[in-house]
Amino acid sequence: MSQNSMILKLISLPVSIILIALGIMTILGGHITPGGGFQGGAMIASGIILSVLVYGLGNSPLELSHAYIEVFESVGALGFVIFGLIGLFVGGFFLYNVGTDIFNVVPASIQSLLHYPDVTNAGIIPYLNIFVGLKVFAGLSSIVIAFAGFKKLVEEGE
Repeated sequence: MSQNSMILKLISLPVSIILIALGIMTILGGHITPGGGFQGGAMIASGIILSVLVYGLGNSPLELSHAYIEVFESVGALGFVIFGLIGLFVGGFFLYNVGTDIFNVVPASIQSLLHYPDVTNAGIIPYLNIFVGLKVFAGLSSIVIAFAGFKKLVEEGE
């Protein structure tokens, strides 16, 4: 793709920001609408990928460093495991929905702490969507950034 197209550079940043905003909206509404963490994370990553493809790896206005992506991926994985272990220790099952407590085994203090403030009473499902979204966003973005960096190294070597 041509790195000098002004039309692409003019349009891609607003489209990237819209994709990121729609991805965040999909993640946060995933417990009551179609979609969720994986779909929203892929939408956020597509915004980053569009920016990297149009502007190039070093010139992208939505530039993500390795440490930045690493933190997002670590928070996503760690949060998912922590919520799973909370369910295991409090409710007896891995990823037990302690925010809704179907079997009445969770103390009221823990249930009120992890209760998602929504009329649908989804419990911990929205939090899990957020962690899955972070993990998918970081994973897909890092793959494309690595490929773009490899392409840049190959072009410099020629």
